[in-house]
Formats: sequence, structure tokens, C-alpha cells
Amino acid sequence: MSVKQHSILNSVILHLAPGAAGTIAYILLAPILMRNGYPSILGILIAAAVVILPIELGYLLLRSRQISGHFSLKKVVAYRKPLPKWQYVVIPLGLVIWGFLATGIAPLLDNIIASSWFAWLPEWFFIFDLSQFDGYERPALLITFIVGLIVNGVTLPLVEELYFRGYLLPRLERYGKWAPLINLSLFSLYHFWTPWQFFSRIVLLLPWVYVAWRKRNIYLIIIAHCAANTLGWLLTWGLILGQ
Repeated sequence: MSVKQHSILNSVILHLAPGAAGTIAYILLAPILMRNGYPSILGILIAAAVVILPIELGYLLLRSRQISGHFSLKKVVAYRKPLPKWQYVVIPLGLVIWGFLATGIAPLLDNIIASSWFAWLPEWFFIFDLSQFDGYERPALLITFIVGLIVNGVTLPLVEELYFRGYLLPRLERYGKWAPLINLSLFSLYHFWTPWQFFSRIVLLLPWVYVAWRKRNIYLIIIAHCAANTLGWLLTWGLILGQ
């Protein structure tokens, strides 16, 4: 699938705009939710569902309509090269294993960066300790868990990969082997709601993005992203709800 290349300015704007809008919504929502007995993390989940996802998916559908006159993701999403079926199991499994190994090392770096560079942010921005959820009623935690399982586990990673790897990455191909790193760096920066994770997110996802780029197949990274987010969410919230 041949695609028109974006200018670097256009690419930066398209990478960062959804995250900027979502973070503004998060900043507005979180204090309201906390006053009503919900953890601040529910704010970014709602912001993702009502701001980030509509922007990303809406833009893809709009571009499809402009190009073909129809709302079809096939017209704008590239990297759909068929692969042997076994690769859809083995490669995502390897990526998920790498993700969990990298996630085990990341908190140390994240804590150092958060305390050194972002101490000026309000406390509710940071979630480093599960004990922060101790003061919330169980119904509020269950609602947060269910919303997170749907948004963070499935819909957000699915749409993010369609948008960032299926649409934006192919439009950086003129940069050759640097295209995945540029795409990932902007994707990491797009997470304005967790800026201290910029470097650890690059370490975590660099093999993922290069796999999608080399294989010309976004389904591999969609499977890995959804699986890793879902498993991580289930494990984390199993501990929170089990306290």
C-alpha cells in the first residue's frame, strides 16, 4: 500500500494532538471524580474514551472519506501484509514477555524521573503505590476496574495501533530505519498524562514497533498491545481489589 508521506510538522501535530486533548480532559475530570469518591485514574480512562479515541478513530474515518468517499479503515491503514498463522501467536507472545520483563525494570527509572523533573505536578498524577487506592469504596474501585478493562485493555490499544502504527508510521517511511524510532518517540511523548515514562516506554515498545515495521503487519502489535494491557490490568487490579 503506497501512501503519501507527511511533513515532519504535520506528523508531530497528528502524533501529539490526541494526547494533549486527552490530558486536558484528564486534568479537568480527575479532581471532580476524586471529590465524588473515585480514583484519579478513572479520569484518564474517561478522557481516553470520550476524547482520545474519538479523535484518533474519527480522523482515520475522515481521511478515508476524503480519499475514497467511503468510511473504510482499509483505505488509510497500511501494514496489513498476510503472515503465517503461527506468527500471530509466537511473535505477540514474545513481545508480551519482553514487555513484562521491561516493565519490571521501568519503575526505578520512572520514580527517579518523576521525583526529579515532575515533582511540581499534583500528587494524584502519580500512581506508584497500590496503597493509594486504600481509601476508596469497593463500588468505586469496581467501576474503575471495569472501565479500565474495556478502555485500557481493548479499545485504546486497538485504536492506538491502527492510528499510530497503521496510519502514521507508514507516512514516515522516507526516514528508513529511523521511522519506527521517530514514531515511537512521538507516541511516548503523546502520553502527556505520564511524562515520566517517556524513556521507559521507548525501551518497552521499541521491539514492538520495529516488528510491526519490519513485518509490515500491525495485527501482531495489536494482539501484543491488547494482551499486555489486559493482563497487566487484571494482575494490578487483582491486587487492589484483593486488599
